[in-house]
Amino acid sequence: MPFVLLCGNIRRHMQVFYTPRYYADIGDNHVFPIRKFELVRNQLLAEGTLKPEELVEPLPAPIEDVLLVHTGDYVSRLCSGDLTAKEIRRLGLPWSESLVRRSFYAAGGTLAATKVALAEGCSSNLAGGTHHSFPDHGEGFCVLNDVAIAVRAMRARNFIRRAAIVDCDVHQGNGTATVFAGDQDTFTFSIHGANNYPLFKAQSTLDVELPDGTSDDEYLQTLAHHLPAVLGIEPDIVFYLAGADPYACDKLGRLALSIDGLRERDNRVLRECYEREIPIVTVMSGGYGKDINDTIEIHCNTIRMVKEVFESQVAARRRA
Repeated sequence: MPFVLLCGNIRRHMQVFYTPRYYADIGDNHVFPIRKFELVRNQLLAEGTLKPEELVEPLPAPIEDVLLVHTGDYVSRLCSGDLTAKEIRRLGLPWSESLVRRSFYAAGGTLAATKVALAEGCSSNLAGGTHHSFPDHGEGFCVLNDVAIAVRAMRARNFIRRAAIVDCDVHQGNGTATVFAGDQDTFTFSIHGANNYPLFKAQSTLDVELPDGTSDDEYLQTLAHHLPAVLGIEPDIVFYLAGADPYACDKLGRLALSIDGLRERDNRVLRECYEREIPIVTVMSGGYGKDINDTIEIHCNTIRMVKEVFESQVAARRRA
């Protein structure tokens, strides 16, 4: 497995993918905090968690990779601005050229992070996790399904066979579940609020629904109980949707996790993959805190934990 190479041949720096093109003009008062991608990047640099050379600007996802998941009709009309009013309402974002550009670059970031993770053991995209995007339409602020594109693209190149998706966004990954319905080589796991969006859930390989108000202990115990089954398929790679929206003060969340609880969630997912020598890609997914600084802190914690688990543990093994 590629991660075995990591312990003897680790890079001096990890690679995290970000570009200013993750921004799109959706209006200043939109509930989706489009500035969070830049703010997370700025905070990680300012505090020294990431060095400038660890941030890499991705290329946009190639159209041929996007079409492994999405229909030609949808992609064509998306790019030309010919989505219907109903499709735009369902998407929840105003169409613009910058939105199309952002969507292709976000998917490209996850593709690039996947390639790095397969070679190095881990990588992160400071965007992505757009799990409500279906083959023929977008919804829930999700235009292109970046993780599904990465899975299909890597499989088409014979880089992977089995993949696992650990979706810890508070909303069920209905688009991803639909894309991979019946796919025995892709395990889709979604742990989400039972009474939250989407109203009608799709069928993942494993869905775990949580009641409103679920707090740290119950969430973490439930996650720990189910992770072994997800990783037990011995995937070639794991995609981790580290949503910030299970947070107690999230506008769209309805669960009651603390910032510390979400950091421990990250720790458990990352350490499980590290100990099993499974490459992992982290993507940001949702986060709509009443205070955007809380959302930034939660997303930054994911990258801090990636550094702590992978870089410090590998360094310790090398010293031993």
